[in-house]
Amino acid sequence: MNFTANRNVLRWVIIAFAMVITALILWNTYGFFQQLKESERKNMTEYKTAIEDFNNQSLNAEMGNLGTIVTRNNTTVPLIEVNFKGEMKARNLPDEIKNDSLALVELVKEYKDLNPPLEISYEGKPYQTIYYGESPIITKMKYFPLALLLILVLFGAVIWFFYRSTKASEQNKLWAGMAKESAHQIGTPLSSLVGWTTLLKDTDVDPSYIVEMEKDIERLQTITERFSKIGSIPTLKEMDIVDQTEKAAHYISSRSSKLVEFAVDLPSQPILVKLNEQLYAWVIENLIKNGIDAMKGKGTINIYLRADAHKVFITVSDTGKGIPKSQWNQIFTPGFTTKKRGWGLGLSLAHRIINDYHKGNIRVSESKKDQGTTFEIVLSKLK
Repeated sequence: MNFTANRNVLRWVIIAFAMVITALILWNTYGFFQQLKESERKNMTEYKTAIEDFNNQSLNAEMGNLGTIVTRNNTTVPLIEVNFKGEMKARNLPDEIKNDSLALVELVKEYKDLNPPLEISYEGKPYQTIYYGESPIITKMKYFPLALLLILVLFGAVIWFFYRSTKASEQNKLWAGMAKESAHQIGTPLSSLVGWTTLLKDTDVDPSYIVEMEKDIERLQTITERFSKIGSIPTLKEMDIVDQTEKAAHYISSRSSKLVEFAVDLPSQPILVKLNEQLYAWVIENLIKNGIDAMKGKGTINIYLRADAHKVFITVSDTGKGIPKSQWNQIFTPGFTTKKRGWGLGLSLAHRIINDYHKGNIRVSESKKDQGTTFEIVLSKLK
């Protein structure tokens, strides 16, 4: 059995143990509650007997202190005494209720359902009926199991969130490690390619070929730099976001099919923000590529940028199949993808680049089935 399996077994053992302990606590609490209630019922029976003895004593009989003590000791159980004339007398209740006959009538109905009424006889005939409720301690005990369950649920929720955050942290470290390792692996042959292009310049090879090779090498260097930045805090510089957006859009549009139309609407004036050039371009390119995939290589990509006094808003829209609203938040989760061959990393990395590194926000602002999806990026504008 491997470590993961052992950990899963241990987790279930802990859960089972917690459930058993909870069941025992609830069972003992219920038993204690029943004992307390039975004790209270006996006390009320003794109270009823004491009053009955008082009522049935002859005028010349000697009266002991026991009955007086029993009646005076009842200071917690709320009760209402109703005599044969219908007159009511309340004990252990707030004064505002004692003086409210309608409230007493309602309490009589409630107490009658709660506990069997106690009838007091005088000379063999019903004289008085005692309706009683529950003492404050029993009322509090009723809610103890619920409070215990609530505490356990909250405790379980804390454990679950801790587990999820730990798992997400492990995934992030894994993706960051893979990205850095990929950058390292690409770097070795890339250095060799740079050397070969230098040698080719001294040969009779058509210079235009070398120019194209240098463009591809430059692109690979950009990709390597992007991958190397994953997992570390990138440097942000004051840059014109209009120019950077136009460059990223132009790079993809110049390499896309003629069946994909690009509509780029950008301001003519520069707008300064704090940016990391490579990572921001990665986000824009990723959104455009996702849009092209959603349109299956045919449709329109719209890129629009506007700004107000404090914020810059960049939207990238496509005319693809759309995203169900239930998935709008899920699509930024690492590993989530609707593509058959996707890894579910692109939008997750885009979210991390914008939200974590640039302190902005990226979201799905609109999406309709078979009409397209619009992603919106919001960044802070420099004064």
